[in-house]
Amino acid sequence: MARLERLQIAVLVFVCLGAVLVATVPAAAQTEEEARDKERFARIMASTDSLGFGSTASDSLQEVPVIVERRKGLSGLIERSPIGRTGAGELFLKGGPFMWWLLTVALVGFIFLIERFWTLNRARVNTRRLIGRVITTLRNEGVQAAAEECQKVRGPIAAILYSGLQKADRGSEAVEKAISTAGTIEMAFLERGLIWIASVTTIAPLIGFLGTVSGMIRAFEAIAAAEQVNAKLVASGISEALITTATGLIVAIPATIGYNYFVSSIDRFVIEMEETSAELIEELERQKQ
Repeated sequence: MARLERLQIAVLVFVCLGAVLVATVPAAAQTEEEARDKERFARIMASTDSLGFGSTASDSLQEVPVIVERRKGLSGLIERSPIGRTGAGELFLKGGPFMWWLLTVALVGFIFLIERFWTLNRARVNTRRLIGRVITTLRNEGVQAAAEECQKVRGPIAAILYSGLQKADRGSEAVEKAISTAGTIEMAFLERGLIWIASVTTIAPLIGFLGTVSGMIRAFEAIAAAEQVNAKLVASGISEALITTATGLIVAIPATIGYNYFVSSIDRFVIEMEETSAELIEELERQKQ
């Protein structure tokens, strides 16, 4: 339990350090394109021809650089960082503000997927070998030695066998009750965190669709504000809509696969716990005869 909590804390600290690293990228960094735009603008301002002497208005307009409004805040920092110049970084920024919500949901899902995968793998044991060793020890050395054998093995199956052996001197009903109680506790441990993964599978597509609605609203507002409609007016809004939708599905699909895998693994644990507990109770009843 403590190791799992330390693992989650370590992953969260790693994520926070990554965010701090992105936030500390120098805000004054300039791209080569910005430098060229400044040089062109300075050349126009220094030339007398820019006022129309010896050149036409169209000539001057061709020299005027296109002014691109830079993003502010954390999005602006990412845009000026090396991450913002990658394909994934550009798509993230084009996706709009809802991409931050999707990133948060993705990080939560990733943390719990790794934690559950690690926990369930550690809980898996060779059930037939374990119950065979416990029954052999029970027949040859007694209940206490069999209980000590269970303590040497980690996992929910060894835990319920140990709980049953601790009540062996109080009758079969006490053993069954102890096994049932231990099974409930172990099931809660196995299912811990699955609710968060299930939430990711539901919330991520919804946020993606919400980003789709936001992008379409922007596209229609641009159409309404323009006198002449062209593709460039609506391209940004439609791009935001499609990117958020795709990102929501990309986050939800692995989370759904992981959730179904964990549920099937837990079902196997339940079957194994029922089989081993039944064999243990049968062996205890045989020894009383």
